[in-house]
Amino acid sequence: MKKILIIADGILAKYFLERAISLSNDNDDYTVIYYRKRTLPDFVFPENFEVHSFDPTSFEKMIPIMNKDYYQVMIAVSKKTDAIGSYKNIRQFDKRVPIYLMDRWGFEFEDKYLTLIESREVIAYRFADFLPNTPVTAQNVGLAIGEIMDVQVPVGSSYVYRHIGGIEQTKWRIAAVYRNNTLLLPKPNLMIQPNDSLLIVGAPDILQNVYKSIKKELGQFPLPFGSNIYCFIDMKNMSDCRIEKLLDDALYLHANLNSKKLYVKVINPTCSSAFSKIKESASDDVDVNIDYYNSSDEHVYKKDVYSLHIGLCIVDKQFFNSNIKMLFECETPIFKSGRIPLSKLKRSVVLGGNIDDAEKNSSVIFDFSAQLNLQMQFYDFDPDNFEEKTALIEHFENIAKLYEKKIEIVKRSDKNPILEFKKATDILQFIPFYEDFAKSRVISLFSTNLNRVYFILEDKCQLFLPILE
Repeated sequence: MKKILIIADGILAKYFLERAISLSNDNDDYTVIYYRKRTLPDFVFPENFEVHSFDPTSFEKMIPIMNKDYYQVMIAVSKKTDAIGSYKNIRQFDKRVPIYLMDRWGFEFEDKYLTLIESREVIAYRFADFLPNTPVTAQNVGLAIGEIMDVQVPVGSSYVYRHIGGIEQTKWRIAAVYRNNTLLLPKPNLMIQPNDSLLIVGAPDILQNVYKSIKKELGQFPLPFGSNIYCFIDMKNMSDCRIEKLLDDALYLHANLNSKKLYVKVINPTCSSAFSKIKESASDDVDVNIDYYNSSDEHVYKKDVYSLHIGLCIVDKQFFNSNIKMLFECETPIFKSGRIPLSKLKRSVVLGGNIDDAEKNSSVIFDFSAQLNLQMQFYDFDPDNFEEKTALIEHFENIAKLYEKKIEIVKRSDKNPILEFKKATDILQFIPFYEDFAKSRVISLFSTNLNRVYFILEDKCQLFLPILE
């Protein structure tokens, strides 16, 4: 049985006593010293509370009280002199008993057994929790360094309508979900709803990044990958027709997406009509950089992508096929230009695929389609994995509601949609970017995953998306 001494005075001390009484149990004994009646709560103390009324700064009056072996001492008083006097009296009786002192004055004591609770700081931190877009971290549980956080999921978050089991949780975990004032324990098939609150635990620096990721709303692409668009042009290996087509698509994307800046990088420049068009496109938010010295595609490309906060890269078919491995390593979405102008696209299509990969990138798919005003179609071709496909379709239908857009669900088991798309001229295909795309295409032809035979539709516009975690 632990013996606890409480020295209390003032309105904060009154609330503290009320809280202490409500949380107390019969296994502990409390001794309370007060010297103003207004400090006492309005209800009767339990039997395990021993209450005394006198000035705790009086050493002589403290002698009868200090004949117990206290487990700890709590000091919450409203006057500085009372706080100092009470603390000094306790230390005369016991040099090592833990003391917790409510500090409003900025005390500095050299005492390793003393814990100062800065009341103003605690109140300020708690008040700041109500600021919008501010993470709420646990202050009095665990290590209290931000390893426990409560995050409300906004309506437009990329986490909305995703299954918990489909969210990569490395060095952090979703410990609980609160919905309509009800606690839900996390299960792999539990789907996150708008305005849910997630209790997450993990390394504090990791949680800060997770918080930012959850709070990012839709309509922000090329975020979360980056804020700018990058168009790479090698004039030595590209015809004027290819250059002008690529530049037109880049300018169109920059005009319609929420990008801050379009960077146009030119290597191996040659005098031509295309070169003139490139220079004429420069403006405050279109940065044209002509590199007369470097001729290496990979060196220039990687350096720019890593240093310019690039969230989307625009290339043509020939460059993509020659540099798949390098493009994958940059972990940036790649828009591969097609045969027709981007401005003439009407539809964006998703060909089923792995449920986890599709869920992770679903917000990006809808974001891109919504900003370019494309009609979305989801093709369910695989007759197997019925439960997974049903869950994925449900997920896409729920995401569509956020954008107030319709998504057409097309179920096919008799006809491969690839054959239909070869004849289409107005489609954009979304494709998860897998590392093995750089391997032999012959092997991919035997895959049941239609995304792995992307090269059959390589004349179409295609957006390759790294798998979001």
